[in-house]
Amino acid sequence: MIGHVTRCIPVDPCAPALDALQEAAECLKSGGLVAFPTETVYGLGGNALDGRAVQRIFEAKGRPATDPLIVHLPAVEALPMVVKSIPDVVSTLAEHFWPGPLTLILPRGEKVPLSVTAGLDTVAVRVPSHPVAQALLRVSGLAIAAPSANRFGGVSPTTAGHVLRDLEGRIDMVLDGGATPIGVESTVLDISTAVPRILRPGGVSREALEAVLGPVDLLERKASQEEAQASPGLLEKHYAPHHARLILVEIPQNEGLQEAFAHLVTQAEQSGARVGALIADEDLAWLETQFPAMARLALGSLNDPGTVARNLYAGMRAMDEAGMDVILVRDFGTAGLGLAIRDRLYRAASQIVRHIAQNGA
Repeated sequence: MIGHVTRCIPVDPCAPALDALQEAAECLKSGGLVAFPTETVYGLGGNALDGRAVQRIFEAKGRPATDPLIVHLPAVEALPMVVKSIPDVVSTLAEHFWPGPLTLILPRGEKVPLSVTAGLDTVAVRVPSHPVAQALLRVSGLAIAAPSANRFGGVSPTTAGHVLRDLEGRIDMVLDGGATPIGVESTVLDISTAVPRILRPGGVSREALEAVLGPVDLLERKASQEEAQASPGLLEKHYAPHHARLILVEIPQNEGLQEAFAHLVTQAEQSGARVGALIADEDLAWLETQFPAMARLALGSLNDPGTVARNLYAGMRAMDEAGMDVILVRDFGTAGLGLAIRDRLYRAASQIVRHIAQNGA
């Protein structure tokens, strides 16, 4: 029921207390909703085999029924709880990537409500590695459906504070295990095709998958909200700040990044907009010289996409909550987690700048 008090219980992210886990498990078993940290972002958990609990997840988030949920399990051995059959390649992927930020699209088991899968005969499944998520799954004995613990379409939460700002009064409990270590969602992989295909890039890089599987395709098509999705995170508009317009500048520094920023800052300020920037560590010097008064936040080095990913959502939220009207974000490439970062920025952006026109960016 929306409107009640949401309990927030601090837990040790490495060794969560049993009493907190038992309380959360009982909440889930009674059809309640519990937000908890995973290694990627905070998930909004409900009993995946309880249709009413699943419906509550959609209601709390304001999520369309066409967008499926990911089911979390404690180990690969628990797959028969939610899948009809297990392709041979799953054991190889599980050996290398589970527990971890990899979601697989598998045949749906009969006990899984169609509401979990957007009416499809496939179900998205993963085994998270975060100690709190692992402990909750084992103590509860449940398969837990858990999309990101935020209002639909917004910036995903990487702290319990983010969860409460979005879902206070709409869910029953939050297990506060501190900031999540990866910061972007799991990679979703479809293994039903001849060449495995990434539906959503995420915490497991394409390079890591190809080292195990050989060539891996990447889904390019953006999805419509009106059609059932094969995976979460496929909609063209997603991960967006609540207030600010996000502009992605996809221009390398040696090809006009600074000039594009200058044009965009001038353009925004002439309209009276407050402008902030999410940048790389390498941009700090020139940005300080060129725009000394502009709000800015360095997410990490261009050579360290893992740190950038970990800071991305928190940075977007910080700029939005600081009252920025426009957030300029530089591109971080596609190597490693860069592919997931670019995917999220593409979907969050209201404008993508790829070249400098004669009269500016």
